[in-house]
Amino acid sequence: MSDHDITYYFKCLIGGALACGLTHTFVVPLDIVKCRAQVDPKEYPSLGAGIKKTLAAQGAKGLTIGWFPTLIGYSLQGTAKFGFYEMFKDVYANIAGDNAYKYRTIGYSLASASAEVIADVFLCPFEAVKVRVQTSKVGTFPTEFGKAFNAIYATEGASGLYKGLAPLWARQIPYTVMKFVAFERTVEAFYRYVFTKPKEQYSKAQKLSITFASGYIAGVLCALISQPADTMVSKLNNVKTEGGAFAAMSLIYSQIGFSGLWRGLGTRILMVGTLTGLQWWIYDSFKTAVGLQIAQGFKQK
Repeated sequence: MSDHDITYYFKCLIGGALACGLTHTFVVPLDIVKCRAQVDPKEYPSLGAGIKKTLAAQGAKGLTIGWFPTLIGYSLQGTAKFGFYEMFKDVYANIAGDNAYKYRTIGYSLASASAEVIADVFLCPFEAVKVRVQTSKVGTFPTEFGKAFNAIYATEGASGLYKGLAPLWARQIPYTVMKFVAFERTVEAFYRYVFTKPKEQYSKAQKLSITFASGYIAGVLCALISQPADTMVSKLNNVKTEGGAFAAMSLIYSQIGFSGLWRGLGTRILMVGTLTGLQWWIYDSFKTAVGLQIAQGFKQK
């Protein structure tokens, strides 16, 4: 049985909010260019060109559009993603009993997927607003959060805020499974093959450096596995159809094809690798600050 109590999980919830909210807000300029490249690749053919065009049209403020729904949405998502991951990890470990370590990859996968299902329900309406304000033509849609939220709700109702939930799950669940499994196993590999001394002999700074490196590697893999669904989310929140989300996705795919799903991949790898590495670093730094152990995977008995 797990010896974690409610205080442990509460601290993990806070750490998750900080990890996801701060990092996603930090990379908003990259996110804006990435989303616009996915929606309008002719106008935003590359990262450099996209930044230059945005600055010319909207000034420096143009690279901060959507920061508020990003901060709130991803703080809520991070709370559920990391906090419930720790809870579900203990639940599945208890179910597996003595076989928990043997089947740890399955345990990490189930725990992270279960947590992400919940996390995306919190994120979805804020993601819908964020994408719409970032990708709408300049002057055609409000950029302030309250006005943008009301504009979507007034014309499309609650379904307009949640029509992206299915593709969001399609993007985020594989992304999160890769994020947690790759991180846990990369940390394990580092300590097994590279940093082979007992873990307690390494300083906190060294451990957190291993955390960041493992998170960055996991982030690159996350970007690759979730790119098609990410493109679909960006496009979906920018189109209107009478047939709902699945009709919209069919229409989008008919327009952009398979290759179009990979637009903006280079920018996204840079963005996701950086923010994932930072997320794990912030999360484990917070855990260290409040007296919790870092990078705690299933233990071998």
